[in-house]
Amino acid sequence: MLKLDRTRTSRPAGHLAVLAAILILAASALAQSSGGLKGKVRNTRGSGIGGATVTARLDGKDVKTVTANTKGEFTLDGLTAGIYNLVFEAKGYASGVLYKVRVVSGVVGDLGEKLILSPDQGSLVIVKGSIFFKDGTSVVGAKVEIERVNSDGSVKKLGSGMTNISGEFAFRQPEGPAKLRIIAKYEGTTGTKEIDVSEPAIYRLAITLDRVKDEK
Repeated sequence: MLKLDRTRTSRPAGHLAVLAAILILAASALAQSSGGLKGKVRNTRGSGIGGATVTARLDGKDVKTVTANTKGEFTLDGLTAGIYNLVFEAKGYASGVLYKVRVVSGVVGDLGEKLILSPDQGSLVIVKGSIFFKDGTSVVGAKVEIERVNSDGSVKKLGSGMTNISGEFAFRQPEGPAKLRIIAKYEGTTGTKEIDVSEPAIYRLAITLDRVKDEK
């Protein structure tokens, strides 16, 4: 009867060592022939935007996309040398593009904080208004505060500013339903007004202070 030889042929250990060395050299050569970029995506106030996406685009094609960490920091590695455009985006912000960014082989270039996103006004509640004296003239330099009035009656301060030379002010807030209270103060006189906001839009109001312009 014919017997089958089931003995497996083992590869010499030397062959495996050579193969491993080749793989290591190939990986090293690939790493040296590619480069990368790192940096931070931030808003106009300087705060990092966590979860922002950054896409490297070469010759009109998206090559690689990464997501920034909670501090807005990111690293794009494994890029071939060339000139890229970087597209960066985040929810609630208008998209940004940084053009003609050079990637050099074997180098991770540091972009610092060049990637800056501005709020997308299409997803914001914008409160604009004017402050007047009771004689109808505009109040220049009045302090204006904005608060959110919660359902339980508690209040959270959201921001403050000053009226401009036309007696006007503006606040930008994230979208979402809320009751907002606007408080205007000028030389000991205070005026308030509350508005309900429900969706992204521009909400306008006027507050008249109970005093005339030159009253002391």
